[in-house]
Amino acid sequence: MSSNLGLSRATKIVATLGPASSSAEQIRALVEAGVDVFRLNFSHGTADEHRARAASVRQAAADCGRDIAILADLQGPKIRVGKFKNGKETLQSGQAFRLMVHCPEGDATQVGLDYPELVNDVKAGDTLLLNDGLISMRVESVHSEAIHCVVIEGGVLSDRKGINRQGGGLSAPALTDKDKADMQVAAAIEADYLAVSFPKSAADMHEAQGLLDALGSKAQTIAKIERVEAIENLEEIIQASKGLMVARGDLAVEVGDAAVPSLQKKMIRMAREANRLTITATQMMESMISSPVPTRAEVSDVANAVLDGTDAVMLSAETAAGAYPVRTVQSMVRICIEAEKFAERTLDTEFLNRTFKRIDQSIAMASLFTARHLNVKALVALTQSGSTALWMSRLNAGVPIYALTPEETSRRRMALYRDVEPLMFDFQASDREALLSAAEQRLVDAGVVQPGDLVIITMGDPIGQSGGTNSLKIVQISAQPSSRFSKHNS
Repeated sequence: MSSNLGLSRATKIVATLGPASSSAEQIRALVEAGVDVFRLNFSHGTADEHRARAASVRQAAADCGRDIAILADLQGPKIRVGKFKNGKETLQSGQAFRLMVHCPEGDATQVGLDYPELVNDVKAGDTLLLNDGLISMRVESVHSEAIHCVVIEGGVLSDRKGINRQGGGLSAPALTDKDKADMQVAAAIEADYLAVSFPKSAADMHEAQGLLDALGSKAQTIAKIERVEAIENLEEIIQASKGLMVARGDLAVEVGDAAVPSLQKKMIRMAREANRLTITATQMMESMISSPVPTRAEVSDVANAVLDGTDAVMLSAETAAGAYPVRTVQSMVRICIEAEKFAERTLDTEFLNRTFKRIDQSIAMASLFTARHLNVKALVALTQSGSTALWMSRLNAGVPIYALTPEETSRRRMALYRDVEPLMFDFQASDREALLSAAEQRLVDAGVVQPGDLVIITMGDPIGQSGGTNSLKIVQISAQPSSRFSKHNS
């Protein structure tokens, strides 16, 4: 990897691939601009298109010497209207409008449903929000074949726009037949993460992980928090997932836009405390779909997510269909770097009144505490799975974390971890001193340390045996890495 990028920016960037960004040249340019994770949105595109994009990502990562993760994002049970005869209709406030179980082509009075069971989920008096809340309707009556509504707030309604019920409560399952077919594609392309749309409980996440395991996939699950029910079951969903996506679009429709900023902060905090990841998404740089510069509000929004402690910020249509995908990524990189200069460091208070139950967590926390009180250049985790690096990254020490591992799958996963830069390192040595010397050489070769720098190295001891991290060393980089180093024991 171009390590300079990883050294200068802690927050990771997720970019969605689409028509504007699917060529090998465009993907390579996005990698060079700073993308850490590519999102494949299974709501759009064919299986062959996703396979081709994944292959281009792997090739671009190899060409640039970087570890890049792939996030497969399932469509989920997005409830939508059908198609209109003219592609769209303008609805007027106060008019009657019907949502029909059977309606091949809609008009100004009615439109079909892609989820017929909606007639069983709503009742008179409910408010339905369409097109991300831009249009609202009050349910007047419900029959077996139709939902009769009155338009509260009108506007243009076009083909396949989404429907939400204010306050949530729709019964659609988290995983559809399409999702299960798409999971096979995700497994075949060796996706690193799988985003599950509209989960309501831990059971939805367990089901997704079970299906992945049955497919032989090593992908880890990300729960997209978009439903009222997910907020109510947030703690159990966090425990059943590797991470969360703060999916602010559909979430805002269900809970109200005013509630989203505080929920964002809550979700990021809870995930970090549980050793889980977070991605903050939706409309982060939306104006750059058509503008070469972001709005001041967008700059503040991205910076706020960074200061909240999110692992990653995500671009959707900005890179998938926008006119300036590379420039958008470059803008986001600059914002992240500037915001991180003002990130609060509260390590001392974070350690107060805390008890650690795991040895690897204790070692990770000890390394952070030591780095906080010494002039340490880097935290270095010799790891197979990346678990210790993840623990280290949950608190802000202001020191870059380098995860040295021979496992390609682990390195790609760690591309999403805040403040962590994975480096290829083959554990050949069984002797402790030889292993540490080789690690020192790897850091020098990568250009991340210089002679005289202090680094903290964590590892498992004895060497070559399975088990978690249980050892910490404070090391002063020697002038000749191949020689035995000057070191301090801890």
